[in-house]
Amino acid sequence: MTFSSLIPRSLKARLFWASVVLLPVVTLFAGAALQRAFHNSLKASEASQARLHVYLLLGEAELRDGQLWLPNSVQEPRFSQVQSGLYASVHARGGELLWRSPSAELLSEELLGRLAVSNLEPGQTLFTHLAGTGLFVFQYPVVWEVEGGERHFLVSVLHTDASVEREMQAFATQLWGWLGGVYLLALVVQYLIMRWGLKPLDRLAEDLESIEQGQSEKLKGAYPLEVQAVTDNLNRLIESERRQRERYRNTLGDLAHSLKTPLAVIRGAADEAIDSDRYRQLVSEQTARMTQIVQYQLSRAVKSPGGALAAPVPVGPVVSRILSALSKVYAEKSVAVQCELGEELNFAGDEHDLMELLGNILENAFKYGRHQIAIRGWIADGVLWLEVADDGPGVSPDRRQTILERGARLDSSAPGQGIGLSVAVDILSSYDGALEIRDSDSLPGAAFLIQLPTLA
Repeated sequence: MTFSSLIPRSLKARLFWASVVLLPVVTLFAGAALQRAFHNSLKASEASQARLHVYLLLGEAELRDGQLWLPNSVQEPRFSQVQSGLYASVHARGGELLWRSPSAELLSEELLGRLAVSNLEPGQTLFTHLAGTGLFVFQYPVVWEVEGGERHFLVSVLHTDASVEREMQAFATQLWGWLGGVYLLALVVQYLIMRWGLKPLDRLAEDLESIEQGQSEKLKGAYPLEVQAVTDNLNRLIESERRQRERYRNTLGDLAHSLKTPLAVIRGAADEAIDSDRYRQLVSEQTARMTQIVQYQLSRAVKSPGGALAAPVPVGPVVSRILSALSKVYAEKSVAVQCELGEELNFAGDEHDLMELLGNILENAFKYGRHQIAIRGWIADGVLWLEVADDGPGVSPDRRQTILERGARLDSSAPGQGIGLSVAVDILSSYDGALEIRDSDSLPGAAFLIQLPTLA
């Protein structure tokens, strides 16, 4: 069993189990941070209380015969109670024990000796927890000025950590109880948010099923922005497939209709009393015509019905390949080609469609132009514009629409069947493009202006 096989296929399951696993980690870190902060605040409170106790002791201290004197009973009653949990001691600079509170009578000499060992200078204080004793200790060095010099003392206040431990235990119990409740609540909220957030995907699946069953033609309704791009592309794909099927049906109908005439001619010739040579010539002409019709209709059928999902195709290299081939075919005309195509020009569609489209129009320019052809392209308002101009006889305004029809030709002296431009128009229609014929601005002949989609 591989790790990938353990991963749920459902997005809801993935998100939910991720929450189940990650939320405890976050909860543990949050709980640990809160416990540490609360413990630090308790220690700070202990240090503040210990400092007040030191000031209280110093307020009652006197210097008698060069020695520090403190009464056995001070204002804080716990100093007078044995094992009360609050203790105090005063050491001389050399470590000699000068005074200890009645509550500290049972403290070990080893502990009192540890208190005497200190390197604190006047103005410094020390607050720490004595490991293994369960006591917090606060030490405060004092300098008492006397005649002939100074006397140094070290005041130590000790307090049991039992109250801190109790408060920490009570806080931890409440904290982890609340965090556990928050964890469960977060899981419920996460599940509800997840169901609400992924609901558009369920609706998308229902809409797709409706399309599959023929109850709808496209995805309808408003989807979230993250899903809207997918639904828009799916709608374009559905429309593209629908148009392609419609193109197949139309092409088959056109093919059947177009073959009726040559078949009728062959059938009629068989009934006529003509010689065999003439009959073979007629059959050859009609079969050649049928071959052209079939090729043309198949070419129409396989054209891509739009380029919304296609990869970008650079226009410049495609034009270069076509010009290289046509220059060899029409080498005797020595046609000069002026090409102005930038590298930023890209066609959002199939490369074969672009080759077929530009090939037909450029071949027209080579065929009817005299010695010059100009090609230029630009992008404006999200549209790719290409212009092919030549120095030929041009096309009169009243015939410009006619030559775009299948089989229509203005010059019967040039070879061809007159279907090249109609193929170009069919390709452009499948991309919602357009072809316009007008007079050239730079050359004396005609200019073919192509409008194509570009990248968004």
